[in-house]
Amino acid sequence: MVSLPDIINYCDDLLESEQFKDYCPNGLQVEGCQQVKKIVCGVTASQALIDAAVAAKADMLLVHHGFFWSGESPAITGMKQRRIKQLLHADISLVAYHLPLDAHPIFGNNAQLAVKLGLEVEGRFGGRGSQAIAMYGRLADKLSASAFATQIGDTLARSSLHIPPDNAAADKPIQTVAWCSGAAQNYLPKAVELGVDAFITGEVSEQTTHIARECGIHFYAAGHHATERYGVMALAEHLGQHFELNQQFIDIDNPI
Repeated sequence: MVSLPDIINYCDDLLESEQFKDYCPNGLQVEGCQQVKKIVCGVTASQALIDAAVAAKADMLLVHHGFFWSGESPAITGMKQRRIKQLLHADISLVAYHLPLDAHPIFGNNAQLAVKLGLEVEGRFGGRGSQAIAMYGRLADKLSASAFATQIGDTLARSSLHIPPDNAAADKPIQTVAWCSGAAQNYLPKAVELGVDAFITGEVSEQTTHIARECGIHFYAAGHHATERYGVMALAEHLGQHFELNQQFIDIDNPI
C-alpha cells in the first residue's frame, strides 16, 4: 500500500501540474481512501468508468477528463452528484490530469501517440516551453495518404476521417506530420505554418475542411477518445512500477 498524498505529490511533480493554466483542477479532485493498493485508469470519469472502478475494487481512479470544468455550474447536482456520491460511497479517490498529461514528453498523450504511430518527435508547439502540448516530426518512411489513414485506423482501432488538400499536394506522399490529441482542430493553421504534410487530432469542425483543402495539408480526425487513451495508460503503468501497485486500464468505448 502507498499513501494517497505520496502518489499525488509524485504526480504533481512529475507532470509539473502547477505550471499549467488549465480548464479544470489538476491532481486530486475527490478524496477517498488514504491508502492505495489498486489504481484503475481510463480516459473520462464517466458513470460507466466509475462503476467499473468500483467493480474492480480500485482505491484510486486516474483519468484525463475529470470534473469541475470552467464555465460549468459549480452545483453538485444531477449527474455530477451521482458520480461523486458513488466515488465517496466506495471510498475511491478521483485524480485527473488534463493539459499536464497532454504535454508530458514521455507519459503525455502526444508523446505516446507518437510512439504508437511511429512518429519521430522533432519539436513542440501550441504553448510555451514545457506547456506546449502539440508536437511535430516525421515518419521514418514516406506513406501515401491512404496508407497513413489505414495505419492510424489500425493502430487506434478506429477509422479516421481524412480530408485531403484540393491541389497537387493531395497526391504527395506523407512524411512530415504535426499532431495533437483531443479537440485540437484549431491548431490546424499552425500546422500549415510549420509546412508539414499532415496534421492529426481527435475532432473536426466545419471550417477544418476548407482550411485543409485550401492550404495543401492532409487532415486526419482520429477520435478524441481514441487519441487520448495512451497518456493515462502510460502514467498508470509508470505509477504501478514506481510504487509497486496494481493498476488496470479500463476502456469505456466512445465513438467521438
